[in-house]
Parts: sequence; structure tokens; C-alpha cells
Amino acid sequence: MSRFLNVLRSWLVMVSIVAAGNSLQSFRDHTFLYEKLYTGKPDLVNGLQARTYGIWTLLSSVVRCLCAIDIHNKTLYYITLWTFFLAMGHFLCELFVFGTAAPTIGVMAPLMVASISILGMLVGLRHLEAEPGSRQKKRN
Repeated sequence: MSRFLNVLRSWLVMVSIVAAGNSLQSFRDHTFLYEKLYTGKPDLVNGLQARTYGIWTLLSSVVRCLCAIDIHNKTLYYITLWTFFLAMGHFLCELFVFGTAAPTIGVMAPLMVASISILGMLVGLRHLEAEPGSRQKKRN
């Protein structure tokens, strides 16, 4: 396995752990969301919305961790890549369309992580294709 893919796997595990922490925070206390993320319209944040956000974030965390474990699984790889596109789309919409988020560190950090992750995973696709025997492994 290439060094880049090993770095990408480590990145995915780190991002997965941070996402799991954010998820637990959302279940524990929904004020986290309106104090850090949805500062534009904090009155729209309630317990139900926080738990929904927590489940969505936990699911993303699990998918990213599984991809780090089995990075050669192309289907899982693309699903993981989509988790980052969806997260980026969500925060961009909340920031520019709905106005529920402001450009604070709480919103800019996930946007930066999603951007870096998308870029890394797109580069990682080239490394996966370049590995000898990677196609034979998936057929067996």
C-alpha cells in the first residue's frame, strides 16, 4: 500500500473520532449546536434537531472509520467521499442559503476538513488505481 493511502487512512480515523465526539456532544447537550455551529438563528436549534444532527454525524463517523479499515473497497470509498461532499454542502447551505450559520470557527473548521478530505480522497483514487493487483483482490 502506498504511503499516501496510509496517511489518508490515518486522516480518516482522526476525522472519524472527532465526528464521534461531536455526535456525543449533540446527544448530551443541544446548546453545543447553537453556540458553535448554528449561531445565525440559534432559536431554530432544539433537542430533536440536535439528536438528528448527532445521528447523521455518527453515521458519517462509522462510514469513514470503515473506509479507513478497508480502503480498497471502492463502494465504501465512494460512499465515504460522498459523506464529505454532503457535509460541505450542508454547511455551505446553512451559511449562504438559510443564514442559520455564521462564518465562525465552528463552521469554517468542518468546511476545511471536508475540503481537505475531498481533495485527499480524490488524490487517493489515483493511488488506488495505480496499485498492482488491486482489481484482482476485489474479484475474489
